[in-house]
Amino acid sequence: MINASLTELRAALDAKRISSVELATLFLDRIAAHNPTLNAFITVDRDGALAAARAADARIAGGNAGPLTGIPLAHKDVFCTEGVLTTCGSKMLSNFVSPYDAHVVSLLKAAGAVNLGKTNMDEFAMGSSNENSHYGPVKNPWDTARIPGGSSGGSAAAVAARLAPIATGTDTGGSVRQPAGHTGITGIKPTYGVVSRYGMIAYASSLDQGGAFGASAADCAQLLTAMAGFDERDSTSLERPAEDYAREIAAPANDKPLAGLRIGLPREFFAEGMAEDVRAAVEAALDQYRKLGATTVEVSLPNARLAIPAYYVIAPAEASSNLSRFDGVRYGHRAAEYRDLAEMYAKSRAEGFGAEVKRRILVGTYVLSHGYYDAYYLQAQKLRRLIAQDFQAAFRECDVIAGPTSPTTAWAIGEKADDPVQMYLSDIYTIAVNLAGLPGLSHPCGFGGGNLPVGLQLIGDYFGEARLLGTAHQYQQATDWHLRRPA
Repeated sequence: MINASLTELRAALDAKRISSVELATLFLDRIAAHNPTLNAFITVDRDGALAAARAADARIAGGNAGPLTGIPLAHKDVFCTEGVLTTCGSKMLSNFVSPYDAHVVSLLKAAGAVNLGKTNMDEFAMGSSNENSHYGPVKNPWDTARIPGGSSGGSAAAVAARLAPIATGTDTGGSVRQPAGHTGITGIKPTYGVVSRYGMIAYASSLDQGGAFGASAADCAQLLTAMAGFDERDSTSLERPAEDYAREIAAPANDKPLAGLRIGLPREFFAEGMAEDVRAAVEAALDQYRKLGATTVEVSLPNARLAIPAYYVIAPAEASSNLSRFDGVRYGHRAAEYRDLAEMYAKSRAEGFGAEVKRRILVGTYVLSHGYYDAYYLQAQKLRRLIAQDFQAAFRECDVIAGPTSPTTAWAIGEKADDPVQMYLSDIYTIAVNLAGLPGLSHPCGFGGGNLPVGLQLIGDYFGEARLLGTAHQYQQATDWHLRRPA
């Protein structure tokens, strides 16, 4: 059951081969055994999980089960969960118990999914390695001396180590896809606005988007179908008909199931900067796609090289505004001693925020200040539009775009801690997707040096999630990388 797909778990639950309570207990016991090593969870809600599992068993017995009824999952600790600690990986919210559920949490609760707990993350989702958490770094299950990627590293590590079959995450600049790549699982970030941001604690509002982790594209498709949908409480939520993102998940009809699919290969993604072991795994994956009937064409994203500087102006600017609400007055950490209100603000924020969060607040405040707004923030927004236009030009020549998820495999914990720029460059292939608001998916495609997973990124046009998932599924039907598990 630990390594079963969602389809297999559903069949076992419906056939009464295992109960939801037994299944939840199985994963809760694995968390108890392995979380002290991996540090993937901040909060484990054993009592809440077992209560939800009992309710799921009653639904199953009554014939009212849906696809996720009784299925255990984990939520990234950026999603508000009623009555459960919601920390965002920060000392600032280390005592915050949310009074309400995020929209994503509400949808999955209504679907009958069983929440096991809240996963570790980079503080306020700011980071690429999950080393910025107030609760300590998450360890990569493939090598516990290495990072799992970030900021959704706890969710990725939990799924990779089978502490949970599926998990939610958020992706602002690659924070679902990059950790999925580093931990050998599948992760998808949908089109901006497909998943509601209500109750998802904000980092950069124009970039943040909820996403899904699973062992396979088929598992991700089921989770995303349950997560997505219009929410009038989120002004950026898109009012569109409900979609079944698993509609293109099907057994291959012949040995060329991807015949007619054009895969664009951006020349900028395959230039210098990619590690040779990553390049070898990516090239082998592209060869497999060709064997499945797809054709590859070279495309260009000429402004992709400017994605990182544009992102690190726009995202910190929005963060400096969003995080101004954490002042020690209404909720969260408050300094124990202060002389007046101004000192309470200053000391509470100084004590509550970690170094990376402070760095981004300072950068964001600077680029929004008088005299610098036009020079930095406005220019970055213009670059953002150019990057989006590059993608639209590329999609006139291809159906999906492919390339590496990250330029290297997972690095050692602490290796880049003193060099923020090198850390930022690890997201060089993912950030442009967020700036353009496009859907992106990472799936495992092999291993590099040290038996560390390598991810292949697929990028689709707006609302192309089903095609991305279907494409990845056909690859996974022909390979077994997604079935490999860390020892």
